[in-house]
Amino acid sequence: MFEFLFKYPASMFTKGHFVLLSSWPVWLLVLLIALFSALLAYLTYQRFASKAPELTRRRLWTLCGMQSTFIALILLLLWQPAVTVAALTSHQNIIAVVVDSSRSMGIADSEGKSRETDALSLLQTSLLPAIQKRFQVRLYRLGEDLTSIPNVSGVQADDPATDINGGLKKLADDTRDLPIGAILLLSDGGQNSVEMGESGIALETLEALRNRRLPVHTLGFGIARPSHDIELENISVAPDAVVHARLSAAISFIQYGFTGQTATISIRDGDRPLASRSVTLAPDGVLQTESLFFSPGEAGARDLRFSIDPMPNEGNVENNQGVRPLLVSEAKRRVLYVEGEPRWEFKFIRRAEEDDPTIDLVSMLRTSENKIYRQGIKDPTELAEGFPTRAEDLFGYSGIIIGSVDAAYFSPMQRELLREYVDRRGGGILFLGGRMALSEGGWGTSDVNELLPAFLPNDRNSFHRNPATVELTSSGTESSITRLLDDPAKNAERWKKLTYLADYQDAGTPKPGASVLAQMNAGRRKLPLLITQPYGHGRTAILATGGTWRWQMAEALGDRSHDLFWQQLIRWLVAETPGPVMAAVSPHLLMDTGKIQLTADVHDAQFQPALNVHVSAHIFGPGNRSAFVDLSPSRQTPGRYEANWNADKAGGYLADISAADQNSRQEMGRDTVTFRREDGVAENFHTVQNRRLLQQLSKETGGRYWQPNEVKTLPQEITYSEAGISVRQTYPIWNMPIIFLLLLGMLSTEWLLRRRWGIV
Repeated sequence: MFEFLFKYPASMFTKGHFVLLSSWPVWLLVLLIALFSALLAYLTYQRFASKAPELTRRRLWTLCGMQSTFIALILLLLWQPAVTVAALTSHQNIIAVVVDSSRSMGIADSEGKSRETDALSLLQTSLLPAIQKRFQVRLYRLGEDLTSIPNVSGVQADDPATDINGGLKKLADDTRDLPIGAILLLSDGGQNSVEMGESGIALETLEALRNRRLPVHTLGFGIARPSHDIELENISVAPDAVVHARLSAAISFIQYGFTGQTATISIRDGDRPLASRSVTLAPDGVLQTESLFFSPGEAGARDLRFSIDPMPNEGNVENNQGVRPLLVSEAKRRVLYVEGEPRWEFKFIRRAEEDDPTIDLVSMLRTSENKIYRQGIKDPTELAEGFPTRAEDLFGYSGIIIGSVDAAYFSPMQRELLREYVDRRGGGILFLGGRMALSEGGWGTSDVNELLPAFLPNDRNSFHRNPATVELTSSGTESSITRLLDDPAKNAERWKKLTYLADYQDAGTPKPGASVLAQMNAGRRKLPLLITQPYGHGRTAILATGGTWRWQMAEALGDRSHDLFWQQLIRWLVAETPGPVMAAVSPHLLMDTGKIQLTADVHDAQFQPALNVHVSAHIFGPGNRSAFVDLSPSRQTPGRYEANWNADKAGGYLADISAADQNSRQEMGRDTVTFRREDGVAENFHTVQNRRLLQQLSKETGGRYWQPNEVKTLPQEITYSEAGISVRQTYPIWNMPIIFLLLLGMLSTEWLLRRRWGIV
């Protein structure tokens, strides 16, 4: 219908440019239209103003407008309007036809026929014969890599992954010297050659196609949504932990067809179950995220399997599970606890941490004005002169606890070290309540008050030796710090039933960005008890009491609430504190590909970027594989070292990365990371058609997205391209049927209106 009215296909108008072929100037056309419009307006007014005084001004202007439009269109035709468009020269250009050969194309969506069968049938019966009448054709199959094939019989849906991005980039590069006029991609849009959850076409690939003006026409196959399916979208869990740590994992998934039903999510380490719970499924297509808390157990490398139990009538159950590597370390973190006076809180915190194999608590207790009592020191010189005055001494601790100590106890230089400890070193500081703490100790008016996660009150009488009960906030119910019981509801109730605190302190108003995890019921007031915030590269917290010891003294024998809370709080304090060498690998999970990037951030004793350093990685892989890789300095980030490596076999890998001074060869530190390659699983995920990717790819390159029932005009539309060998052709449009219909329609409408208004 469109071509009948407009004479040419729609693509010619969208890709072409409107021109006027007449040698007469355009300004003359505009002038004539204006003059004739003014003349018609004058004549219309003179003719009908006296004969039909009842005719409203609005109706007069309507008649003038229609007559002026008619004259303007007649004048426009005299200037010979046309469309000029670039078109490929027949028999001199190549059309690259790329067929997705990944396993997802073997899925049978309807009538028992696979997507690959539909694609090849469409190619052989209609597309290829029509395209080959005017152009040469080069066939390619696309899976993990792009491969040229002589005919479509070389296409099988057996590739374990799809790399649309890499395939198009390779095609653009390899055919640089060939007259490629357009690319036709037949695919379900599954771009899964990278870590699950990441997909898309890189800007570099789009630029390579645009530079050659290569349009990519995409022909999509596959259903838009499944009828019954649950699919894991993402698994968020820390890549490393300490022994017996309590970790939180966030499992995100989407379901179709099971709204309101109950499913079980679980975590397993081999055959050993770590955690599980039942969840109610959200509405279809809604991303649902659920949290599970678990303990990974003893030290070593783990491959944790996260899964959702299959549901009845679920078609694809392979996308219900995923693996994440986890490295469990038994390395101890040293924490410095500075206490200003002997008190019960000090004693019971030390007791709780004695049972934690991951923490070395070094304490410094002020027993009198000029005397301190040290515990947990590694040698007689540690803290012999009191609180450290050098960065290299203080930065050796992973966390700091400041008890009932006034700010004036620390010199200005020491307070500045505290700020740099959090900001630059990335450490954590916990401020406790007490009669010489927080506002009572002048911390709110000190030069490091910015470290505190709350605006402290000005009142120096903020500490009260009165009981206060505790309850969690909504943020606290989701935090691993305050998780005494796995079930969130039972955990919240457990906190309400804890023995009252021996004292409390008003911590003021939490700062923007801070989180209140627990609050106190102090008389008729609710006051924040536990406040946390990120600061610089580290973190700080306030626990506005010195009376949690009652949880140990007054609870039942064997109750671990007090010890568990303190162990979790201090582990949070030090969990993200970096060492001298901080190694990372991206991605942690490889799906049907082996390309990874190793990075290491190296710092000296004062935690400044280390520049003159030799960094190497010793990689251990499956089958007793071992490799050494040297890391090179990054050009963008001082102190960062990088290397690319390829894991060519499926299985778990461990990389031990060490740094040594170039001159002295003395080791500065080391770190360990794990990663894993999984083969044959990528095509189990995102099996529906990724129409959004295909449409965006076509739009960005000047092509078009097609559905199988629309391809009748595809061979003709491919012709309009500026790539390859093309010529600019001009098509007159003055004789389009739509123009004559418009002229006739305007005359008829104008006459009918005048007849209706009685002025014929």
